[in-house]
Amino acid sequence: MIRADFFGSEGKLRGFSFSGHSGYAEAGEDVACAAVSSAVQLTVNILDSLGFEPDVSVGENIIRCVIKKPDSASDVIMEQLRLHFEAILEEFPNTINITISEV
Repeated sequence: MIRADFFGSEGKLRGFSFSGHSGYAEAGEDVACAAVSSAVQLTVNILDSLGFEPDVSVGENIIRCVIKKPDSASDVIMEQLRLHFEAILEEFPNTINITISEV
């Protein structure tokens, strides 16, 4: 299962950490993992291009992103990513565990 941890403060999402594998299919054939990976890459690219200066670290089967200059617009972007993951979860049950925490 993919672990999708969103974190924020003052009610606004400020970053995320994603790890794991959905288990929907074998690696390289897993459309749920591909959807998550694509959405994460797009989100980071959008945040970067709009000047939010995301601090991104990538490791073995994990990515973490912290927005250095968050505002209401970056919160909208992050909220859309969360909603996208909920849609993926609806389409592919038991593939993503989504949590949101205050930091």
